[in-house]
Amino acid sequence: MDYLQTYEYWKADEFFNETTRDELSKLDPVADAKEIEDRFYRDLEFGTGGLRGIMGAGTNRMNKYTVGKATKGLGDYLIVTYGAEVCRERGVVIGYDTRNNSKYFSEVAANVLSSMGIKVYLHSHARPTPQLSYSVPFWSAVAGVVVTASHNPKEYNGYKVYDEFGCQLVPWQAKQVISYVDAVTDYKTIDFSGNRTLIHMGDVTDNFICAVLKQSRNRDKDSKENLHVIYTPLHGTGNVPVTKALLLDGFKKVEHVDAQVSPDGSFPTVVSPNPEDRRALLLGIEQAEKCEADIVLGTDPDSDRVGVAVKTAEGYQLMTGNQIGALLMDYVLTHTNLTAIHNPAVVKTVVTSELGAEIAKKYGLTVFSTLTGFKFIGEKITQFEQAKKAGNPEQDYTFVLGYEESYGYLAGTHARDKDAVVSSLLICEMAAEYKAAGKTLFDRMNELYDEFSYYKDALDSFTLKGKDGLEKIAAMMTGLRGGDAPFVDAEQVIDYSVAVDAEPGFGKLPTSNVLKYILKDGSWIAVRPSGTEPKIKIYYSVKGSDRDEAEKRLMQIQDTIKNKLGL
Repeated sequence: MDYLQTYEYWKADEFFNETTRDELSKLDPVADAKEIEDRFYRDLEFGTGGLRGIMGAGTNRMNKYTVGKATKGLGDYLIVTYGAEVCRERGVVIGYDTRNNSKYFSEVAANVLSSMGIKVYLHSHARPTPQLSYSVPFWSAVAGVVVTASHNPKEYNGYKVYDEFGCQLVPWQAKQVISYVDAVTDYKTIDFSGNRTLIHMGDVTDNFICAVLKQSRNRDKDSKENLHVIYTPLHGTGNVPVTKALLLDGFKKVEHVDAQVSPDGSFPTVVSPNPEDRRALLLGIEQAEKCEADIVLGTDPDSDRVGVAVKTAEGYQLMTGNQIGALLMDYVLTHTNLTAIHNPAVVKTVVTSELGAEIAKKYGLTVFSTLTGFKFIGEKITQFEQAKKAGNPEQDYTFVLGYEESYGYLAGTHARDKDAVVSSLLICEMAAEYKAAGKTLFDRMNELYDEFSYYKDALDSFTLKGKDGLEKIAAMMTGLRGGDAPFVDAEQVIDYSVAVDAEPGFGKLPTSNVLKYILKDGSWIAVRPSGTEPKIKIYYSVKGSDRDEAEKRLMQIQDTIKNKLGL
């Protein structure tokens, strides 16, 4: 069927519920022709990041049926891979965030899996994505699913799959699951009825928080009691675990942004619940100004990312993801007995600033670079642990810290995904220690710049919606690979769409649609279409002798690239 026939089928067939048919019946075939095409021109892609899309009726939307199809394919894969008895015994963990329909979609997934004879551990409450990652090995499950679209606008939702180690599927695993999802060609083969005897409600929040607290580095009770924190969960899942972790760690002055505490998938107080965006932290900053708090923290809806604003002489300033990552690297390494750790290592992504890597190298750690996506950092943790068990010295390292520029960090191995709960704990601990010494996080950041050079990092993200937008993004990448480089002084061009060597002993990196241009002075630019959204992203990391030099050069490079790409 073409997309119009599929539209008519969904609109008329009583297999689809009344809500779905009513929504589609309200579309006008002439006035809403583009809308109908976008809803039905393809199936919502189950990619390496799982599903992510706008909620609504249609094959290219997040709804009961597309979630059911993904879950049926996942269940078929698990039964073939592990066997029906193992799946019935060990089960799958399902978590969800506070977005609209997240709980509903998690229940849909639980019903489909249980109807297939697979046990399900369904989280009792909306909880952070890293808690789902923790929960999978906690319950010895064969897989995990979390329903979230992270920091995307309210119209979106998503569905991510985790392996038995609590790591989001990497490409070779996702490819296998995708083949089973694609094999589900008839929605009527999906049993949505559920088997209640196989669905178990569970909550491991306290266990998760205990694991987070093991990463505490600051034992100075007075310094923690003296730090004044404003925290906002941005209507998401962070409130309970972040607040509890900070209080148990000894922080007394933790205030909440009351208007943003209640879970609400419409995110009524923000344009977008993205802590990378200053606007998301405005209410927190306004509250901090009134009481002269030291620091503002904001976590996104599934609490895997955290944004920070710091009180300075110039007002409250936001820190970038790369800055927070470098500070965490410095703080964790200076508060860890590295001599007691076998082959300590840190992991970052290829679009993350090299400043954190330079700090790690100063302390003698091995630095690993992965493709974009925290799943690759999680995969490294699993590789290190399996190598240790197998007695494989080439891959036998001990994970200390992982981070990426998009505000995601992980200390410890309690999770295999970025964790805003442990990150919030460590950020507050180092802020408390520096305050006791008469400094702020920015003061310490400037000390690192003085030692390692000034790094000016930036990200340009351009949304090109719909089918036409995706085609334009693809054409841009094709043009760049055809020699249409956006600048001329690149000393090296790395095309990750072909296999690139990883660190010795680890073979080659998976392929990815990323181009990275390394300039003569070590600065770099990377161009990457988003794997989950209709966006093309351009990352910049520019080095300079000081801030003015780096900022001036960054602006020149940004203007050149935007003009070349027509953005």
